[in-house]
Amino acid sequence: MTLDDFAFLLSAEGQRWLADVGQLEILPQTHLQIASWLRQKLPKMQAQAVLETAVLRQHATAKFSRAGEMYFVRAALEQASAEGVARHRARRFANLGCARIADLGCGIGGDAIALAVNAEVTGVEWDPVRLAMAQENVRVHGFGNRFHPLQADLLNLTPLAQMDALFFDPARRDDRGRRFFSLAEYQPPLSLVDAWRAMVADTAVKISPGVDYAELPADAEVEFVSLEGEMKEAVLWYGRLHSGVARRATLLPHGHTLTTADLPPEPIPSAAPKAYLYEPDGAVIRAHLVQALAKQMGANQIDDEIAYLTSETAVATPFARCFAIEDYFPFQLKRLRHTLRQRQVGSVTIKKRGSPLEPDKLQRQLRLSGPKENHRFLFLTHVLGEPSVVIATTEL
Repeated sequence: MTLDDFAFLLSAEGQRWLADVGQLEILPQTHLQIASWLRQKLPKMQAQAVLETAVLRQHATAKFSRAGEMYFVRAALEQASAEGVARHRARRFANLGCARIADLGCGIGGDAIALAVNAEVTGVEWDPVRLAMAQENVRVHGFGNRFHPLQADLLNLTPLAQMDALFFDPARRDDRGRRFFSLAEYQPPLSLVDAWRAMVADTAVKISPGVDYAELPADAEVEFVSLEGEMKEAVLWYGRLHSGVARRATLLPHGHTLTTADLPPEPIPSAAPKAYLYEPDGAVIRAHLVQALAKQMGANQIDDEIAYLTSETAVATPFARCFAIEDYFPFQLKRLRHTLRQRQVGSVTIKKRGSPLEPDKLQRQLRLSGPKENHRFLFLTHVLGEPSVVIATTEL
């Protein structure tokens, strides 16, 4: 999409087309038909801009409550934070009283929208179309007068000293959509942060939650964030934005949090499965805070290297899913098949951690014959160093 195409979308005619196409059910089987119809009515690039915007607005409803009024390019939408995550992050800037924030690599403005609730935001972006979309998206949310677009190359960016804080969102995928997991591969590179922090100490950087721990900077707090049980992203906090802990796990939408300050002084020993098994949230696991959760719950890991917990009593916690254990034993297909047949199990949900077994293949090998409603959870894992299976009846 070009700036001219985007200007057409913002025109009265473009708005009418967006409204009309937005009423249609755009499915894989109808996409080509709708595209052909639009090309008969509009120039090719304008038709493509209308259809792509309508499609992306439908996809964006998973991230933005006002997606139907916003503008996107596919790659920027995929990288944009969900609305709830952006708001959570913006609160830390607001609590610090940051009045002027530079959003470096602002994309289509997902974070700028949240930051502009309480601050003047300078959105810096090299792509003029994304920058124009960011300005419009912030305006749609009622904060257009607080967003100041700046088209600039982050590699040569200098006017930062007047800012109270910086937020940096580097590209974590290449042009073909391949994810970057190493911080060294990000574009622009994360090495820029050290130079920026010399001018503005209060800086935050959005990174992949799959980051290699060996690459994490020693002077940053790293926060791993999940939303509705799904691992979303991680953030590096510097300067006064650093809360004083090395690692944090945050669960949204309710903001439950665990930190390294919650870790036990000595590791809690592992134990064989008891009455209940707990599957910690991904943010807790990525933040290496399973032991902190074990301490909070009075639970044990079932293996020193496995992030499953167990306890004799059911403990309500937002940080883990709880399952009632029916049985466990060293993994043997014949024994597992016999046990499930004996109990007339007709369906299973297979989970694994630390096991090389393929759930789909095992599902076929089990040859279940009981009624479908007689269901079990199977955990393929290690128990005190031995490959095992844990059978659970229900999720509490």
